[in-house]
Amino acid sequence: MPAFRPRHLCSVAAALVLTVAAPATAATAATAAPGSSAGLREVLFVGNNWDGTADVIKSTGDFAKVGRINVVPDKAERLAEINADPIKWIYFQAIRNSVGEGHDQFVDDMYSTPDGRSVVVSRPSFADVVSIDLASGKINWRFPVAGYRADHMAVSPDGTRVAVSASTANTVHVLDIDTGKQLGSFATGDKPHENIFTRDGKYIWNMAIGDVNTSLDDPVWDWTKGDRHITVVDATTYKQVRTIDMRQRLDAIGLKDFSDAVRPAVFSPDESKLYFQVSFFNGFLEYDVASDRITRVKTLPKNPATSEDRTTWVNDSRHHGISMNPEGSKLCVTGTMDDYATIVDRVTLQEGSLVAASKPYWATVSGDGKDCIVSESGADQVTAIDFATGQKTVSVPVGDHPQRVRLGHVQADWTGPSGS
Repeated sequence: MPAFRPRHLCSVAAALVLTVAAPATAATAATAAPGSSAGLREVLFVGNNWDGTADVIKSTGDFAKVGRINVVPDKAERLAEINADPIKWIYFQAIRNSVGEGHDQFVDDMYSTPDGRSVVVSRPSFADVVSIDLASGKINWRFPVAGYRADHMAVSPDGTRVAVSASTANTVHVLDIDTGKQLGSFATGDKPHENIFTRDGKYIWNMAIGDVNTSLDDPVWDWTKGDRHITVVDATTYKQVRTIDMRQRLDAIGLKDFSDAVRPAVFSPDESKLYFQVSFFNGFLEYDVASDRITRVKTLPKNPATSEDRTTWVNDSRHHGISMNPEGSKLCVTGTMDDYATIVDRVTLQEGSLVAASKPYWATVSGDGKDCIVSESGADQVTAIDFATGQKTVSVPVGDHPQRVRLGHVQADWTGPSGS
């Protein structure tokens, strides 16, 4: 175990077996989508939540910076709109002082269009989704979500649709990625969070996490966190086809004190297992889709320097970030409150070296599948960890408080918007 660095964290103010797959990436979508233009370059988009920017870096190798995008070019207009509406202003301030840790949340998630000409971004504090032209930096379209906060998104395998969680409205919107037109929507549990399209594009899985910014964090008060379950819908009709309440599955194996708020999750390549994190837990669980039960639980090491006061853990997440290599042999897990990331053997569930990282908030996979890319929100950098060795290979500076990292495409000669 490495010597852990001290964290510099702001305090928190307040029955159908479906075919499933690893979350589709914009990179996969852009390659497979009909009509995709030639001359595309695969990249990683890094959303700098507090900056309101997205850094674009190489998807492999040294992960060098390619360019940067301003994802809030309409900031003055949006702020004027919020300041003129007392209810919007209250929610804007609530986001800043709770889930935002004293900062505005300008970018949560992002995916590029199949032609590599635009990037679609969810903006929590502005409660919307926008498409930004990568050449000019201007907004193509804007979609205000229901309620007062936009959250995680997912892109369909063909790259034509994005699903976005409207977290205060318990709704997921599905939008045409080129026009921003709503194609459908569906109801979820309380505070919808992660979305995943199945590989064939027929279903969407949504994970609702409930209230994560209250101080009632002791297990005895878990019931106050709201209705948390997985909602599975038909991605054509947007009708519910299944719900999965992990509370029942956790209780069945004696984990009555575990939260049932499913956080980041990843499916195995053979589409049979779901690996997911839950609030407050330093580790992850394995869920068998066919038998509909939790089959294994992995507890990961605690950092001795991490406070055991749950109210100090950012948005109830002790560990937040999980991905899997293309072969399905290794998992990459980020210990957000424990300041490390580690590679875990999927067969044995044995973790490797604990790679020191400052408040790591997300994990994804490099374009060539060799590295796990971790966003270090406490150090304003992304770090690559080799799946084969479990060792850090490189860290790259990015903007303020990086969170989501997504594979995507830009035009081959793109280096940033004109005038940037």
